[in-house]
Amino acid sequence: MAEFVYLASQSPRRRQLLEQLGVRHELLLPQAEGPEAEDAEALEAPLPQELPRRYVQRVTALKLQAAVQRWQRRALPPAPILCSDTTVALGRRILGKPADAAEARDMLAALSGRSHQVLTAVAVWTGDQALTALSVSRVRFAPLSAADIEDYVRSGEPMGKAGAYGIQGRAAAFIPHIEGSYSGIMGLPLYETLGLLRDAGVRPQPAA
Repeated sequence: MAEFVYLASQSPRRRQLLEQLGVRHELLLPQAEGPEAEDAEALEAPLPQELPRRYVQRVTALKLQAAVQRWQRRALPPAPILCSDTTVALGRRILGKPADAAEARDMLAALSGRSHQVLTAVAVWTGDQALTALSVSRVRFAPLSAADIEDYVRSGEPMGKAGAYGIQGRAAAFIPHIEGSYSGIMGLPLYETLGLLRDAGVRPQPAA
């Protein structure tokens, strides 16, 4: 039985969600500089005509592969490795992380008054196989005025987030209805993740 997992994600929200589950974890992050530097952003580039479901599953698999190689290079103690990726899909259009404020405004304007999907793929490396799951949720945005969008973009919250918003922050005021997994929309669906971790031999720790 594993005592902890490696989390190959820089997202503080995923750390928070693992802590909510009672799962001990250590970060397994790429180096930004030096001979082992990895271009994590390049893994997230969509392929031409790629559909959102295929995209998020492919990117998660690539992230897991990179994390396993990182673990091997560093000769770390054995433990399951957890990766996840989230994307926002407006029909067939993939809305990733905005490159700048202008792109964030465009994404939020596209989401305004419409429903979209949030897809989060999860993968766990057990040492000899990859266990995977996919969470698909639907989110409806209220109509947003230009001032709503501008104020939100000015807050800085859209940057670094798929679809240019975070449901756990100020954007919650834009969302009258969701169907699916709230934690999945945040970036790590707890039900699916706990199932994979249990299959990998991980048990949550009892509360202190």
